[in-house]
Amino acid sequence: MMRVVRSDLWIDPVFNELFREREGVTLDVFARHGPEDAAWPLLQRAHVYHVSAAKDELPRRWHVTEDLLQRCPNLLCVSSSGAGYDTIDVPACTRAGIIVVNQAGGNAASVAEQTFGLMLGVSRRMLECDRRMRRELGFSREAVMGHEIRGKTLGIVGIGHAGTRVAALAGAFGMEVIATDPLLDPAEIMRRGARPVPFEQLLAQSDVVSLHCPRDASTLKMMNAGAFARMKPGAIFITTARGGIHDEVALEAALASGHLAGAGLDVWDREPPPLDHPLLQRDNVYATYHTAGVTHEARRNVAAISAEQILHVLGGGQPPRLLNPQAWPAFQERFAALAGPLAR
Repeated sequence: MMRVVRSDLWIDPVFNELFREREGVTLDVFARHGPEDAAWPLLQRAHVYHVSAAKDELPRRWHVTEDLLQRCPNLLCVSSSGAGYDTIDVPACTRAGIIVVNQAGGNAASVAEQTFGLMLGVSRRMLECDRRMRRELGFSREAVMGHEIRGKTLGIVGIGHAGTRVAALAGAFGMEVIATDPLLDPAEIMRRGARPVPFEQLLAQSDVVSLHCPRDASTLKMMNAGAFARMKPGAIFITTARGGIHDEVALEAALASGHLAGAGLDVWDREPPPLDHPLLQRDNVYATYHTAGVTHEARRNVAAISAEQILHVLGGGQPPRLLNPQAWPAFQERFAALAGPLAR
């Protein structure tokens, strides 16, 4: 019997349904705020741990750390519930011969839609107009006059699943699209709908900079005071990526000085941010609560591909969204030893 474990954070019911249909696999759910002595026995027997990608929704003790891995000797695979993997120590998993998978692309359409919602909301100053209409009378329409995005240059940082969809939508709006992505060669970036440029050039030329890159050691605080200073005066900053890639203090300073015209922020250092956060006090900041990928359609799609990928792994197959391929040989050895007849 192969065992899958997850916490009781909400997930679309299709996830559980797909496991109920498969013989030889059990799914257990532990209460993330419940007694630890009820959760640990489930995790210690688990072959797959499906873990939330939202770092502030899951107590730290249930994040995939070196300590957790040492207590869970049967683990073969850690599955992130989204495209991100902030709750998973991937190098520690690799050292232990545990593969890590995510669900990249499962919510890309929703993320791309919200990216443009933020972009239009800031550029056309719709949020400012909405707020003023609720608290005052007598202001002119010209007082909240914004700009079209048609003809503007959109700079995409990270042109993966979501970034590629954003590039396609930008074409429909008549925007010029440039992009930078260290994981892709120039020909592939062009194939995905953007003109490849170095990061520094992207900052200098873009009217809108939109982040779609993962959070890792190479991207933490990538958008710092220097990066914001190199953006065009009057430009807009958008992020639906991960908190921590942009420096919130530096962004506040760039907005306070008037160097940037506004920002659309779906992700934060702490989620949700405190009510007195300086960026939440600004009418030219469109703030959302890490909801770009949270739609009924996206949540169902991500839940389905999560379950399907886990079942594929438990059948001995190499997963399509493998984050640490260097762990695959060790996984195969451990899978054969633990799975027994199923491996054969």
